[in-house]
Amino acid sequence: MSVEKYNIFDEIIVDKTEEKFFEIFKNETIKVEKIVSNGQKSPENFWYEQEKSEFILLLEGFAILEFEDKKVELVKGDCLNIEAFQKHRIKFTSLEKPTIWFAVFY
Repeated sequence: MSVEKYNIFDEIIVDKTEEKFFEIFKNETIKVEKIVSNGQKSPENFWYEQEKSEFILLLEGFAILEFEDKKVELVKGDCLNIEAFQKHRIKFTSLEKPTIWFAVFY
């Protein structure tokens, strides 16, 4: 059996044109990924309505998530569970430094 170490802060790419997604683990039940944002946000009038629930932990940076009835500001260390099919969008991510997300889809 192989054991591979992964450092979540490796491959922090600053790209102002697009978010970067890094799959850490995936099986038939869950997917774990690191997302690096550099000022990206959801397009106007776009809403995620994902088939799986998503647990997110903000490792670095600042973000604002928007739900139909509220906005949630996230700073380093904040975590949030988003239920499947709950409409949400990314309103803002840090412009000065990368926003690093740890996301578990289940």
